[in-house]
Amino acid sequence: MLFAVRSAAALHRLLDLLPVFEGDERVRCRFTLVPGSEFDTDALAAVESSGARCLPWHRALASRHDLILTASPKGDLGSLRGHQVLLPHGAGFNKALPDEGSAALPSGLDPAFLLTDGRPTAALHALAHPAQIERLADQCPAATDRAMVAGDPTLDRVLVSRDRRDTFRAALGTGGRRLVVLSSTWGPESLLARRPELPALLASCLPHDAFQLALIVHPNEYSRTGRMDLARRLRPALDAGMVLAGPYEQWAALLVAADTVVTDHGSVALYAAALDRHLVAACDGRGELVPDSPMARLLAAVPRLDLADPETAPALLDPPTDAPVGTRRFAEAAFALPGESLDTLRPELYKLLGLVPPPYPVQPRPLPVPPAAPPAPSAFAVRARVDGREVGIDRLPTWTDLPFHHRAAEYGRAGTRQLESAALLYRRVGAPSPAWHQEYRTAADWTAVMLAEYPGCRTAGIVLSPTVCLLRRRGGEPFTVRIEPHRDGGRVRLTDPAAVLSAVHAWAGSETGGSPEHRPPTELICRIGGTPYRARLEPAADSDLQQPI
Repeated sequence: MLFAVRSAAALHRLLDLLPVFEGDERVRCRFTLVPGSEFDTDALAAVESSGARCLPWHRALASRHDLILTASPKGDLGSLRGHQVLLPHGAGFNKALPDEGSAALPSGLDPAFLLTDGRPTAALHALAHPAQIERLADQCPAATDRAMVAGDPTLDRVLVSRDRRDTFRAALGTGGRRLVVLSSTWGPESLLARRPELPALLASCLPHDAFQLALIVHPNEYSRTGRMDLARRLRPALDAGMVLAGPYEQWAALLVAADTVVTDHGSVALYAAALDRHLVAACDGRGELVPDSPMARLLAAVPRLDLADPETAPALLDPPTDAPVGTRRFAEAAFALPGESLDTLRPELYKLLGLVPPPYPVQPRPLPVPPAAPPAPSAFAVRARVDGREVGIDRLPTWTDLPFHHRAAEYGRAGTRQLESAALLYRRVGAPSPAWHQEYRTAADWTAVMLAEYPGCRTAGIVLSPTVCLLRRRGGEPFTVRIEPHRDGGRVRLTDPAAVLSAVHAWAGSETGGSPEHRPPTELICRIGGTPYRARLEPAADSDLQQPI
């Protein structure tokens, strides 16, 4: 059996089909790279990283194959010998590329790619929805009798992973924040091409403790740009904590974990709609978007992302909580047989192989847990609202254009300039060194040294645990801050203690906090990312003062 691969995106689609043949020693899988794509470098690297055996194209042409699987009709597939099965490599046929084949037709429906010498190249077209067969009949009637509705194997992996949402969010460090996922397809009408400033702009105006930002990039864009240059372009947003998904599987795990998806006209939007995610359109695809396609109807119905006033971004990206989002109906026009794709395809593929399928059931593989997100930023511009004993905190990147109350920087991670400009310096207690020869400061000494060495510092704090901090104000005595976790709907939610330190710093510098009658012991309500946390300020315990740092 030969997997004919033209790009990394097409390879990923075919890998989702592998469970059909798992456990069958009669089937041998080989991969070949179909020449002619500008994205073939990453396709070859992806094949090699999967551990698959790859045949050079000339050897693939010289052999006859019992079955050939492909997810792109482009290239010289008509020269391969064997029964071919063609799967779409996206969610339907929503995009037409004017400079390829027939200008107004998506390649998956274009006779220029589907026919060889006037006859259908593929023995089977495995389509995801009956409407796609109707469209195929309109554009390439000769291929219609070889088409069947088989659902979508990639969608089934997404659906079978829904119960892993909490696990995925825990791995990403999302917590109680709203996860906003940006999705960019490839080409001149993609989100990153049309609105390249958007990742950094959203990072600059979405409070870090209320929102987590992530980005999905089409494998073709990874291939065209290269990982290093892509990371360079995205560096401001990445340094602000944005998660960049890998091109295989991680993007789908992010959709399962997401609350809101900001999208262009790429297929990811319809997979997100199948999960009934809150969708916001960043751009409309212009000439590439096929009119009246499921994607066109989806983008016409969802809200548009207008950031003329960045202050409005949090409200626009917050998903509704009082009713279902309602985007699933658009996915139902693109995907049929949810959860049944592999069961539907298996007998058809084995028929072409001339074999009886194995007796055991076939099921899609759940998505793997994504790798841990990068650590939190090392410095923030902090907005603060003090109302008596209640303090609201929004932490933003240091380069935000929005007005803010103070800068906060983490000692040991932030650069010298950030430390020198911060009114609040803090550090976190880490694991003790395994070395016998070592020296340390106590927590009390460290806070005093920071205030002495950094003239701009007004408050020095140490995160001793997820719920306990030590804090010293310039000219004052150290005190302990004890943070009570927030309980909501059977869940216990923790916040970053450094955000609470910013709240205490803002309160202590206010008219209320500066009066003698409000010195510790006292209690504050700290609203971090909109969630209230009680913080009790009390005279520092000796055990906290002597904590090795």
